[in-house]
Amino acid sequence: MLKRAFDFFSSCIALLFLSPFFVTVSLCIIFDSKGGVFYKQNRVGKDGFEFGLFKFRTMRPNSDKVKITVGDRDPRVTVIGYYLRKYKLDELPQLLNIAMGDMSVVGPRPEVKEYVDLYSQEQLLVLSVKPGLTDIATLEYVKEAELLAQSANPEKTYIQEIMPDKLRLNLEYIEKQNFLLDLKLIFKTFARILN
Repeated sequence: MLKRAFDFFSSCIALLFLSPFFVTVSLCIIFDSKGGVFYKQNRVGKDGFEFGLFKFRTMRPNSDKVKITVGDRDPRVTVIGYYLRKYKLDELPQLLNIAMGDMSVVGPRPEVKEYVDLYSQEQLLVLSVKPGLTDIATLEYVKEAELLAQSANPEKTYIQEIMPDKLRLNLEYIEKQNFLLDLKLIFKTFARILN
């Protein structure tokens, strides 16, 4: 109950506070390339419930045929999109998902169904909590795009190496989760963005 109250009020306050920034970014996206401001993708949330996850659009229209992006060498990423991704600002519209109750501020990052279908029985335990905007795995893999860019097969590297380790960290979070840990992860996330 405390977590949901914190999620709702903090996301609403953040959306209000960041509204001028949202307008500025929206205009930059519109002038940078054709297409909408937001990108919505189906992700798997708590108890396997699918929801539409919001992001600022960082790629050119119809670029989501390839599921794994490959960092700086990805030609699909727009100019403004590069900077939004670099500083993780493309994730900010997920404050809407948090306000609506699909997500929490802190929790395992929501995954696409195709990858969730590959989870083991133990790994499926990550679906016992709401997904989040940030978590331990997000902080550990802050340079995930760069790791994938170095791979000859980014999707294989993600499925066989990165995803299992992120899930291990997610399960560790679920075991330890409490309000103080969430606050610590929020402050660490802010520190990473500012560095």
